[in-house]
Amino acid sequence: MGAELPRTMHSVILTGRGGLDKLEYRDDVPVPQPRPDEVLIEVTACGVNNTDINTRTGWYAASVKTGLTKEIGLSGALTDSDETRFPRIQGADAVGRIAAVGAGVPRERIGQRVMVDPCIRDPARPRTAQGISYFGTDRDGGFAQYAVIPSGNAWSVNSSLDDISLASFACSYSTAEEMLERTQLHAGDTVLITGAAGGVGTAAIQLAKLRGARIVAVAGAEKESKVRSLGADHFIARQTPDLYRGVVDLFGKHPVTVVVDVAGGPNTGLLLRLLGPAGRFATAGAISGPIAEIDLRQIIYKDLEIYGVTNPQAETFRRLVAYIEAGQLKPLVEETYALKDVALAQRILLDRSHFGKLVIRVNEGPVGLHSTSSLRA
Repeated sequence: MGAELPRTMHSVILTGRGGLDKLEYRDDVPVPQPRPDEVLIEVTACGVNNTDINTRTGWYAASVKTGLTKEIGLSGALTDSDETRFPRIQGADAVGRIAAVGAGVPRERIGQRVMVDPCIRDPARPRTAQGISYFGTDRDGGFAQYAVIPSGNAWSVNSSLDDISLASFACSYSTAEEMLERTQLHAGDTVLITGAAGGVGTAAIQLAKLRGARIVAVAGAEKESKVRSLGADHFIARQTPDLYRGVVDLFGKHPVTVVVDVAGGPNTGLLLRLLGPAGRFATAGAISGPIAEIDLRQIIYKDLEIYGVTNPQAETFRRLVAYIEAGQLKPLVEETYALKDVALAQRILLDRSHFGKLVIRVNEGPVGLHSTSSLRA
């Protein structure tokens, strides 16, 4: 262990599945102890993600057939199926400094500034979703002053960005980069990105631009200028009555080589129609709904490739850290909240009016003093 640590900490505890009332702020939670090959992180900031709300409400259950509506987000889903064990500390996008190490971890790691890779993979099957546990869902996460993570999931970061900015990256950007990697997006491709104003969508725009692709972004009409400012070459409003016609009018019948979709729902079949022969489709979200009607002939006779992404690989996270250290990505932090206000931050996330990430300030110190931020560059 490192320097003397407190025995208890402030944290937000998810006490069970349901509404926002299930989030309880406490100041008497025991500080966790790192086991062999683990590190204890003093958390300074932690991003807020849809997965926090999905877990709290029980939306992942197969019995839920709709998207994450505001009503479900506020009150929970009517389902008896949930594998999450409670109580649980949520928060996947933790940033901070290593305060202590378990057996087998070099003591030189104490004091390192780190980002958490939230996918904790089974070494025997690192590429399968069945082989992972998720930080903040399957084990306690970053909405606390201290958190424990395997040493390999705590990535040292050398960047001039502050901790709040760093806390905007992990979940969204690693998911987006994995989607682009699975689909082998490259220069000359035309990629259509749905949910382009959300966390994964804004990440995908920046990362696709680094690969030299032509980008068609789909988002709410009111967010067009901000989406274009990230590098989108073309914009189509989500409210467009005929999305298919909107894309075809831009490029012709089969212009799209890659689709990066976080929306799901009834437009899924349409997106498959937009793909040309040997097109690639990646999905990592279903904010418009998990159930879709598709025409299998679109997949069969165009030789389409379809990827479901829930487990970004360690090498993907390595690339993400490299992009950050090289200053190639723009952090988008719209607002920050105190630790006690996690429930408020989740409520704001449900409004879908923000552009950029909402971040929780935890142990506020020299690198986490910002009370608010507006699209931090």
